[in-house]
Amino acid sequence: MLPTLPGCQRSHIRLVIRRATPRGSLDRVCRSIAELDSAVTECRACPRLVAWRELVAREKRAAFRDETYWGRPVPGFGPPDARLLIVGLAPAAHGANRTGRMFTGDRSGDVLYAALHAVGLANQPTATRIDDGLRLLGVRITAPVRCAPPDNKPTPEERDRCRHWLDTELSLLAPHLRGIVVLGAFGWQALLPVLADAGWQIPRPRPKFGHGARVTLAPANTTRNPLELFGCYHVSQQNTFTGRLTPAMLESVLTEAGAAAGLIGPGQNRAE
Repeated sequence: MLPTLPGCQRSHIRLVIRRATPRGSLDRVCRSIAELDSAVTECRACPRLVAWRELVAREKRAAFRDETYWGRPVPGFGPPDARLLIVGLAPAAHGANRTGRMFTGDRSGDVLYAALHAVGLANQPTATRIDDGLRLLGVRITAPVRCAPPDNKPTPEERDRCRHWLDTELSLLAPHLRGIVVLGAFGWQALLPVLADAGWQIPRPRPKFGHGARVTLAPANTTRNPLELFGCYHVSQQNTFTGRLTPAMLESVLTEAGAAAGLIGPGQNRAE
């Protein structure tokens, strides 16, 4: 029998965690976001991603040669009772894989956190290291793949193997969750089946990703609330340096999503 994942306990609550084994699955449960975040950091399920994240952490970028890289899976960031979830793609090799926090220490994070602060969903506009005092206000940030992938491109198999973390995170956040912003098509495609399994109805035909897309997901049972799903171009340099995604475009989506989640009202700035 395989051991219980670190930070998780057996329970009568059944949240299926699919392990990287040829067949079958194990029933495990993380009963809190804190337990989940701890368990995520111990995962070694994908050999290619483990090898890459650890190689990057050893070799480092010249600008960070005196720093100790995190070099492990990166857990979600934000409060356990978040009403708005932001879903990215995967940690950056010299960003979150270095600092240990989502979108921290890279250009993508510079754009994202500046926008979150501008609309009142973060207490400061910068994210440089894990102990920099940054707080998200009613918002949590996560990704469908928790390890930095080569060329920022996880394989479909790696995405699927990592899915159990997102399954569990959605289930734990569900009682408070009212909105989700998905950054990019990869996250959109990864998230829809997770939402269906977590208790929301996905419209037919399945909604397509697009910047500014908004979809209302009806609950599939009485334990869930309606959920507003938003699409936004990813905050990668490929989009922000070319003008495909501007700060104003990002802030517009975040403002609409924050309002839908009950975090932003007329003239309201939660960062004040």
